[in-house]
Amino acid sequence: MAENREVSMEKLVSLCKRRGFVYQSSEIYGGLSGAWDYGPLGVELKNRVKDYWWREMTQLHDNIVGLDAAIMMHPRVWEASGHVDNFSDPLVDCKQCKSRFRADQIDLEAPCPVCGNSGTFTEPRDFNLMFATHIGPVKDDGSIVYLRPETAQGIFVNFRNVVQTSRVKIPFGIAQVGKAFRNEVTTKNFIFRTCEFEQMEMQFFVKPGEDDKWFEFWKNERISYYDKLGIRKEKLRFHRHGENELAHYAKDAFDIEYEFPMGWQELEGIHSRTDFDLSRHAEYSGKDLTYLDDDKSRYIPYVIETSAGLTRSVLMVLSDAYEEEELEGGDIRTVLHFHPSLAPVTVAVLPLVKKDGIAEIAQGVASDLREEFAVFYDQSGAIGRRYRRMDEIGTPFCVTIDYDTKEDKTVTLRFRDSMEQVRVPIDELTSRIRAEIKNYRRV
Repeated sequence: MAENREVSMEKLVSLCKRRGFVYQSSEIYGGLSGAWDYGPLGVELKNRVKDYWWREMTQLHDNIVGLDAAIMMHPRVWEASGHVDNFSDPLVDCKQCKSRFRADQIDLEAPCPVCGNSGTFTEPRDFNLMFATHIGPVKDDGSIVYLRPETAQGIFVNFRNVVQTSRVKIPFGIAQVGKAFRNEVTTKNFIFRTCEFEQMEMQFFVKPGEDDKWFEFWKNERISYYDKLGIRKEKLRFHRHGENELAHYAKDAFDIEYEFPMGWQELEGIHSRTDFDLSRHAEYSGKDLTYLDDDKSRYIPYVIETSAGLTRSVLMVLSDAYEEEELEGGDIRTVLHFHPSLAPVTVAVLPLVKKDGIAEIAQGVASDLREEFAVFYDQSGAIGRRYRRMDEIGTPFCVTIDYDTKEDKTVTLRFRDSMEQVRVPIDELTSRIRAEIKNYRRV
C-alpha cells in the first residue's frame, strides 16, 4: 500500500463542504467574508475538540475552575486592558486600485501586489480591530460597547469573585471557552483567520517570583496535549517571540505552531503576563485585586496564559487527519484519521442486507451502542461504498451485521486506519470499542 499525505486547502474546503463539516456563512446570499457555519459533522467535531480541551484543563487538574463571561462588557474594561489604544493594525491603501493591505505585511517601497503600480500607497494609519455596537435605546457616545476581541479579560475582571466564592488558593487557574470578534482586514485560509471565532483560554495565577517555573510547566503541558490528540509531532514546533513581537503586557511568550497546508502558523500561545492585567483593572476600577496568601502576605498575582483558537484547532485536526491512500489496483481511499475521541461519528452500524431480519438486529445493536457512542446507521448501497463513506468522514469503527450474526451472535468490527476486520460477540462489542478508544495510537 502506497501512501500520500499531501493535503491542500482546496482539498480540505471541498471535503468540508461535500460532507457537511463547514459551509460558507449566508451562502445563498453570496456569502459573508470571514464567517463560516459548521454543519452536522463540523459542529460535532468542534464540540469534541472543545470538550477534550475542557476535560484536559479542568477535570484533570484540581486547581483549575471554569468560567463563562459575557461577550459584552463595560467599555472601561477595554481601556484598562489596552485594547482601545493598542489593539490596531497599520493599514495602507493603493490609491490606484483601492486595494487595502496591512503595512507590516508588504514592502511599501515595492509596487502594489494587485495592480503593479509604484508609489501609490497611502501613509500607514491605525485601524482598531474591535467591533463597536450600542446598548440601550439611544445611540450616543455613552451607549458604546464592544464585542470582546478576546476572552481573557472576562477572567481577569472576575478574579476577585472566583477567589471569594470557590475557595481556590494560589497557584490556580480559571479556564474559559467562548466567542470573540475581531474586525480583521484580511480574512483568509478558510477557518484559520475569521472575524468571529472561539478561544480556549486558561489564565493561571501564581505568586510573583514563581512565574518562570510555571511558565515552563505550562509550555510542557500544552505541547504534550497535542500528542494526546494524536497530532503528528513533526508537524508541531515552538516559536519564541522576539522583543519586537512581544505584546505590551508580556514578559515572555512562545507560540505553538502547526504546519498547516499554507505553512507554519500560530496554533496556541503561552504568555507570561506578569501582574499587568490585574494591576490595570485595579487601577481603572478602584477595586482591591490583591491576594492574601496563607502566610499573610498580600500581592497582586502574576499570570501565565495558555490561549488556543478553537476554530484553528479544528482546522489543525482536519489537516492532520486528512490522507489519501493509493490501494492495490490504483484505487484512492480518502480517509480522516481522527482520534476516536474527536470523530463526529464513533461507530457506523451497517447491516449487510435489509431483509431476513438482518436490519432489525442491526437496529438493536445501534440502539445499544448509542448509550455510549455517537452512532450512524446506514443500510443503503454496497458495503464497500459504505465503508468508504465512513472513512471519508473519519469514523474509526464500522460494525457489519450479516447472516452469521443470526447464527453465532457475532459481528464484524472494522478498523478505519488499518481496514482490518475481526469478529466480535455482540455482548462484548461495547467493551471492545471502549478499549480500542482508550488504547488508540495513530500509526
